[in-house]
Amino acid sequence: MNEIPDFLNKLLVEQYGQNIRNQIVEGYSCIRKSTFRVNTLKANVDEIKQILEIKNIEYKQVEWYKEAIIIEKDMEEHVKKLDIYNDGKIYFQSLSSMIPPLILQPKENEDILDMAAAPGGKTTQISSLTKGNALITAVEKNKIRADRLRYNIEKLKAPRINVLVQDARRLDNVFSFDRILLDAPCSGSGTFDLYNKNQEITEELVKRCTKIQLELLTKAEKILKHGHEMVYSTCSILKCENEENIQKILGRGNLEIVPIEEECTKYIPKLPVSIKGTICVKPNELYEGFFIAKLRKK
Repeated sequence: MNEIPDFLNKLLVEQYGQNIRNQIVEGYSCIRKSTFRVNTLKANVDEIKQILEIKNIEYKQVEWYKEAIIIEKDMEEHVKKLDIYNDGKIYFQSLSSMIPPLILQPKENEDILDMAAAPGGKTTQISSLTKGNALITAVEKNKIRADRLRYNIEKLKAPRINVLVQDARRLDNVFSFDRILLDAPCSGSGTFDLYNKNQEITEELVKRCTKIQLELLTKAEKILKHGHEMVYSTCSILKCENEENIQKILGRGNLEIVPIEEECTKYIPKLPVSIKGTICVKPNELYEGFFIAKLRKK
């Protein structure tokens, strides 16, 4: 079994206290159930449910998002052998990562930026939420990951998506977007898995991610249209990557918090946050640890 690094353990106790730290560690030890999203660009929920029932695959529909389906972990390989998977009618995606696009509330005919888009789960979800009628710019600096992004966009038949192989921090300030999703690179402290010995979180990684996140937030602030909204998210539960970065960007006076009040937040397990209106998902057998903030440009 993997061990929690001493520095991470110390940060969790300092930030949350021993009791909540213990709950987080319990979440790290859970075998998380598999979840997928019905790709409504190619299928409908009833069609997928009917196929699962015919194949005797046990499932549960998610209360806060009817397109999200939970299956038992040992059934994942069975589902991946079905045509609905190979044809791109479903997409395996964690429940936590489905939340930021819902909170973004993308609309048809908007110009939308996904700043760190690969492998494409959130990008194609935004396309699905807008019925394929939004113009989406999906940015990914790593060429191999960008190829994977393109593959998933094609497989799910998500239209009107332009892939840019570029560091989003270097985007030209001439760009201007109605909405921005910044699911920033992070330490992964919310997705730490005690059974994965290959997963490594270091102090250096946290510091590097924190710096990159603030630089990405700075760029997003510049290219978001006035009066419009963006969502910042990470799969980290550390304040330095989340609230502290948000406080720094708010301190410049151009952005304000939009309190998150979407229906989904009533059902998910949450950790305490230091900025009212933001949410931090607590890891358990269904959810990865995830931080989400919604911001509006004044």
